[in-house]
Amino acid sequence: MSRLPASWLSGANDELTIRSITATLVSVPLRRALGTSIMRVTEAPLLLIDLVTEEGITGRAYLFCYLESVGHAAIALIRDINDVLAGAVASPADVRRTLEARFKLVGPQGPIFFVLAGVDMACWDTVAIAADLPLARLLGAPLRPIPAYNSNGLGLTEPVAAADEALELVAEGFSAIKMRIGRPSAEDDLAAVRAVRAAIPSDVALMVDYNQALSANAARDRCRQLDDEGLYWIEEPVRHDDYAANAELAALLRTPVQIGENFAGPNAMSESLHRRASDFVMPDVERIGGVSGWLAAAALADTAGVEMSSHLFPEVSAHLLAATPTAHWLEYVDWADPIVREPLRVVDGHVTPPDRPGTGLVWDTDAVARFRRG
Repeated sequence: MSRLPASWLSGANDELTIRSITATLVSVPLRRALGTSIMRVTEAPLLLIDLVTEEGITGRAYLFCYLESVGHAAIALIRDINDVLAGAVASPADVRRTLEARFKLVGPQGPIFFVLAGVDMACWDTVAIAADLPLARLLGAPLRPIPAYNSNGLGLTEPVAAADEALELVAEGFSAIKMRIGRPSAEDDLAAVRAVRAAIPSDVALMVDYNQALSANAARDRCRQLDDEGLYWIEEPVRHDDYAANAELAALLRTPVQIGENFAGPNAMSESLHRRASDFVMPDVERIGGVSGWLAAAALADTAGVEMSSHLFPEVSAHLLAATPTAHWLEYVDWADPIVREPLRVVDGHVTPPDRPGTGLVWDTDAVARFRRG
């Protein structure tokens, strides 16, 4: 395999030139519906990004848009970005600077920030493919197995149904699973947690996720009620950016508090770490700023000595966690499996980054046509 020229990392490379950046919106049915305290999710609106170079290399990434309407708005942003970047050097650093300047007056937030992260991911994929290296190796890391937890489902169902589904998740080869909580009644949440904990083997880790369902006052009582239930972590019990309330809970509870999927860039994560708002962190590559943002976040977690997991996007996150000094857990979802040629494999509860150039993402064109929206 070829080695990456130092000029790639400095942003000085002039070997690859962007020809076009395009996006396709698909809506992929979930194998299991996901009921959260915010909404019930039955399909995943995914925005597929293709960065094509004049030299014939295509870098790919996808975004989870939550709503189809967000995906359609993102396509318009991609068209604007294509006009700006066509003919530019395919360097992540240069592309980032160009796009930050382009959207400075508007403010790189919300869907704009997501789209910039997607372009960054596609750009890094292009760089790694050009170097004939998997992304993890490009970042100086071995293709090592990352422990993964199964996050495919286990929403707000009745206790018996939750226990049955939990067993299905474990049977898919995992030693850790996550369930959503945040029912109107604390007693109902407790009953569901106890049913799941009793059903699964004692050595299987159980994470729970409130999806920001609680007020600060309610969280004190409800999280303490769960403190003796053998949970691995309690995720986002209160509003994600209420660092004071999260820090209070982290200090109060024996069960670790986990936040981070809503960090809007590394600066937000830096503030959270400074405030000791959680025991663990779990950035989302779409919200943290793509591969570039993740690398900055990983350095912050390393400096703070805080274990760092991923949120969604397992295809890219497996590579990034392999290069993360305090790597913890990969959140595994199979949402993109129907539209990629070679889905990730889970072996003994672990996911290893594929030994293919880039992230390994290649679209199944027939499936994309079948699930396309607009």
